[in-house]
Amino acid sequence: MKGQIVIFLSLCALSSAISSNFNGKLFHHNENPNPDEELNTLQMIRKAGYPAEAHVTLTEDGYLLTMHRIPGKPGSPAIFLQHGLLGSSADWVVSGKGKSLAYLLADRGYDVWFGNFRGNTYSRAHVSLSHKDLKFWDFSWHESGIYDLPAMITYIVKLKENFLRAYIGFSMGTTCFYVMASERPQIARLLQSTYSLAPVVFMNHVKSPLRYIAPLAYDKIIFSLLGEGELLPQNKVLKFLSKYLCTFESWEEKICANSLFVFTGFDKAQFNYTLLPVILNHAPAGTSSKTVVHYGQGIESGEFKQYDYGAKRNMEIYKSTEPPKYNISKITVPITLFCGDNDWLSSPVDVMRLSNELPRKPIIYKVPFAKFNHIDFLWATDVVELVYKKLLDMLS
Repeated sequence: MKGQIVIFLSLCALSSAISSNFNGKLFHHNENPNPDEELNTLQMIRKAGYPAEAHVTLTEDGYLLTMHRIPGKPGSPAIFLQHGLLGSSADWVVSGKGKSLAYLLADRGYDVWFGNFRGNTYSRAHVSLSHKDLKFWDFSWHESGIYDLPAMITYIVKLKENFLRAYIGFSMGTTCFYVMASERPQIARLLQSTYSLAPVVFMNHVKSPLRYIAPLAYDKIIFSLLGEGELLPQNKVLKFLSKYLCTFESWEEKICANSLFVFTGFDKAQFNYTLLPVILNHAPAGTSSKTVVHYGQGIESGEFKQYDYGAKRNMEIYKSTEPPKYNISKITVPITLFCGDNDWLSSPVDVMRLSNELPRKPIIYKVPFAKFNHIDFLWATDVVELVYKKLLDMLS
């Protein structure tokens, strides 16, 4: 039976709370649901009053990726937004008009593009493989860096006939940028600037429970826990939980929110509980188990390097018993790093290490709120004042 360790941990917390707190409201559903609960990315954008487009691009290894877009006026500079692990383009718009970064950028006249990595809700197609085929899921964030980002960025550059004004990545969206910029620097040169929100490159100081499964990342047993192939797709079970258990008028929503905090850091003051049903209608959006295992290897090794297949297989692939490190000394694009003190996945100490190893000194912006955590970069109540206004000023 396919193991889903993240769902398992979340449901353990949920079942514990149910057994001790059940009060007859288990299936109570909010009488005034958020109207965006059942909408996809394009529908949410249009409902907010903006034009929306979908574009499909092909990677060099055959994956079909869907990008979403809020088109600007002819000649407007393009901004590219890239989601994190288990996320999708929806992450940038669920907070709504006046709060979501995508809408703030569109209001400033930018041509806003959203990427979707292979394997998520909007990028589950391949020219020859079915998403039901295990081979479809034989990728990690390495492939998303060397294939997905180049395909999406070059598509936009060709369409616009101009460089991208900025690449804004969150979490795994930053990891893949640094892979791309190291392995395919000619693509990185198509970007005028890069903004890394909660960058995940070096992971020595990760506090998330992911640290506890990291020692298994070099053992095949990890795939017995996570399951082979696809990990945590958006499905009917999760939609059921978001609709009936995670309402914002009862204790259940705190359980659902805490299942997020336990992986990213606790910040109840900044979490907008009313968004929870909308968030869970879109996230998790699915990825490969191999992607999470690759992160586990990074936590365990303390290095930023390619996927470790074991000495024998490494020798066949890399001509070395150890996987090669990514050479981030090749990166020349101007970079700004955003970090939070309470981020359990992107520690300020690890962000400083990244800064010190980059050849061109980046700007570092530490969010001036002590409890600011990983997901706060997307959905914090005061994210506009704490992060986005600073980012928009830098862009202009």
